[in-house]
Amino acid sequence: MTDGNDEKFAGEEPVFSAELTPYRSLGFKGFKVFFLIAGLLSLVHAVVFMVIGAWPIVFFFGLDFALLFGAFWLNYRSARAREEVRVSRTDVSVRKFTPSGRMTEHRFNPFWARFNIARHQEIGIVSMSVSDGGNRTDVGSFLNRDDRETFATAFSGALATVRRR
Repeated sequence: MTDGNDEKFAGEEPVFSAELTPYRSLGFKGFKVFFLIAGLLSLVHAVVFMVIGAWPIVFFFGLDFALLFGAFWLNYRSARAREEVRVSRTDVSVRKFTPSGRMTEHRFNPFWARFNIARHQEIGIVSMSVSDGGNRTDVGSFLNRDDRETFATAFSGALATVRRR
């Protein structure tokens, strides 16, 4: 997982590296099937209302379908967001990519970095962040409960490993 921006990591092997992406339960094939069924149902209902003479209702079926498609489009667009988290002996790097592709990077010294976890008694981890002194950034806010637990365990272990060396 290297690109042109990783030249500064060339001589340094990361102890931990993870790419965090939002989970979407409906894949692209399911998306196509769902919209095929929704489109057919809208078309059948539109034809029925057209036949009985209630033609103004037909436009609402088209509007419903367009709104449904727009909501799914926005949902899948937000799924393009991702975070790359790396821990090495000299650096903790958190790169955040927006759905539009814009990247922001936060860097921390691994010996000063604090991994903060907020837990709820019934839910589990509700937020995670990395901070040092005055800098702070949230990590994995879009992950589901199980993935937050897995990431928190692995990331905490990587920080502990780096500090012991």
